[in-house]
Amino acid sequence: MSECAFDVLVVGGGHAGIEAALAAARMGMATALVTLDSRAIGRMSCNPAIGGLGKGQMVRELDALGGEMAHAVDDCGIQFHMLNTRKGPAVRAPRAQCDKHRYQDRMARVCLSTENLTVLEGKAEELIIASLGSSVGGAAYRLLGLKLADGSELRGRAAVLTNGTFLRGLLHCGFEQTKGGRVGEDAAYGLSPFLERLGFERGRLKTGTPPRVEASTVDWSRTTPQPGDDPPVPFSHSSAGVVLPQVPCHIAHTNEETHAAIRENLHRSPMYSGVISGIGPRYCPSIEDKVVRFSEKERHQIFLEPEGLDTSWIYLNGLSTSLPKDVQDQVVTSVPALKNARILQYGYAVEYDFFPPTQIRATFETKLVEGLYFAGQICGTSGYEEAAGQGFLAGVNAVLKLRARDPLILERSDAYLGVLVDDLVVECPREPYRMFTSRAEYRLLLRSDNADVRLMETGHKLGLIPAESMRRLEQKKRQVAAAARYMETHRHEGKDLLRLLRQPEHSYRDVEALDPGLQALSLSDDEAQAVEVEAKYATYIDRQNQQIEKWKRMERRVIPENFDYGAIKGIRAESREKLGKVRPRSVGQASRISGVTPADLGVLILYLDLPERRKGVS
Repeated sequence: MSECAFDVLVVGGGHAGIEAALAAARMGMATALVTLDSRAIGRMSCNPAIGGLGKGQMVRELDALGGEMAHAVDDCGIQFHMLNTRKGPAVRAPRAQCDKHRYQDRMARVCLSTENLTVLEGKAEELIIASLGSSVGGAAYRLLGLKLADGSELRGRAAVLTNGTFLRGLLHCGFEQTKGGRVGEDAAYGLSPFLERLGFERGRLKTGTPPRVEASTVDWSRTTPQPGDDPPVPFSHSSAGVVLPQVPCHIAHTNEETHAAIRENLHRSPMYSGVISGIGPRYCPSIEDKVVRFSEKERHQIFLEPEGLDTSWIYLNGLSTSLPKDVQDQVVTSVPALKNARILQYGYAVEYDFFPPTQIRATFETKLVEGLYFAGQICGTSGYEEAAGQGFLAGVNAVLKLRARDPLILERSDAYLGVLVDDLVVECPREPYRMFTSRAEYRLLLRSDNADVRLMETGHKLGLIPAESMRRLEQKKRQVAAAARYMETHRHEGKDLLRLLRQPEHSYRDVEALDPGLQALSLSDDEAQAVEVEAKYATYIDRQNQQIEKWKRMERRVIPENFDYGAIKGIRAESREKLGKVRPRSVGQASRISGVTPADLGVLILYLDLPERRKGVS
């Protein structure tokens, strides 16, 4: 039996695992990335697209902190599009269609060439742990390493599990079932039962994919082209621009023939026949779900999205299904543009284990095992972006704990990533969790255009953002401040420049054209946008800042980690149970636990504030 020693062990080579491993290695830790297949690192199992509402903001935040995903998008994107440009800046978000093979190759190359990072092929079966005894709110075990299926052991001071859909993964296509985490790949069977035996609570979720078709068999004349932005706006703050040629996507629609074929075969759907027990994503429903839930709709959109420049595969976004192959043939060919389409890969659903994230702290460290971190779909989330953000934060926090430094915990007012963390640790997802702008209370402050201003200094302190990036950020801040000061003190034909900019019909470039002094500042498009947003939305921004200050007063009321909720008299049994399970780190976080009433909070605050009542602290 062989044995290797590392500082940080990362299990899984998906988007969460990549960011966790790269962050730990770049922070100077000897890191091992354990994956079933090193050729599959960064594989885009579903749509090869990054970003979208809420998601695009997270990728920009990840980039500002020192993550890798945005750089990969800029190198591999084949269509860039800024969503909601006709709406306010709070809900604008970047999205990019990527070349899936180039993206995967790039991520694998980065992982294999990063200093301090060793990529190992293997299957994690068990944890190596030591018992710590039991205490109120404390861990019962300490992580020592991993046991692999081949009998080898990896010793590590911390481990991040990012298993994606591979924990007892089961693929469904009609009533045909195949064990695996995705098509053509094995699943992991030992780790999930081991975690259960330790005392972790387990759940079951599912997700699905649509068919892919051969591009040359599509009647493109019966689709509507959807070009990207010209010029394309890159994701990364440090990007010099987009690298690859840009291509359009296309739109087609289902019809009554499509819907009839689905309705007639619902009894053959594993989801509707009860074969699938896992809960799927409500906001990314299968075509079966859409036909049943929105029966009044005569048609549904299908986005025909290319999977790369050198592949003929077209992803039918909006047609996710687990119906049998013969029914998928009927469904696809019922669409006029796809009448002669040849299916290259049939759609399928995948069921997998997850471990409710109320069992982790805001650092992503598990409460039960010290040094063990969960990130990605193992926490009940869905999406490349959510996974990447979690992996990064877990990897960073693993390193910070090993160095006895304060953890990186982003608040809801700091970032969408902070919203993600808080949502997960407070409430177990009932379905695969997906980020939306509506989840963020302070989304006007958490825009995609100001992620660098909000978070880049934090990334620099971690050692993940270079000095040159900080110099560019400081230059941007100086330029924006200079333009704002100039506009406050100068007028055009008797009209205040700042007031002119605040009028809906005027952009910064409009006002700049009126004044030579403003022109002399030579603001970039990014800087001009910052000035414009801050000016036009100043009143709303001030209001949100006031709300944040009020909210932070609740967040500052810290609850000791070893607080014994069972000792509190006067709160309901349901609240006592939920508080003990979640173990919120503040009164503010406690207030966001469903079922905990204001009266319960009042009693909790009394126990925290009055020394003679602090009987809950053991």
